[in-house]
Amino acid sequence: MTAPASARPDRPRPLTGPLPLPMARPLLRSVLGDVLRRTRKGQRRTLADVAEAARVSVPYLSEVERGRKEVSSEVLAAICEGLRVRLSDVLAEIGRELAADQARRARVERLDAIRERRAVTTPARTSQTSQARGRGGDVVCLAA
Repeated sequence: MTAPASARPDRPRPLTGPLPLPMARPLLRSVLGDVLRRTRKGQRRTLADVAEAARVSVPYLSEVERGRKEVSSEVLAAICEGLRVRLSDVLAEIGRELAADQARRARVERLDAIRERRAVTTPARTSQTSQARGRGGDVVCLAA
């Protein structure tokens, strides 16, 4: 007689709940579109005005701003020229937004969970002085 599948060590155990879905990372074209639209609206300009200055069609510029189209470097340079902004400034803004998004996604762990894991995997290494003061010697760093 064979053992049930859950008792066999060579088989993975069945999952008991739904897996958490990872947060989707923003697409570069979406962040680019957001930056371009914000820049245009900050200048109080219309799609038609910028499209004419950049020599692209209004529907195409709209698609770029909505993150629906991948834009070539030549067209992006033309759009930036039409907006009267430097390409490097647009790319820097995109970089800041992607970095901020990555920071929001950074894994956050509860300190008590770290302590429990540390207690199981390594022997306690707190000094007598810190124990006498009632402190565990943990350092917490918060980033905004």
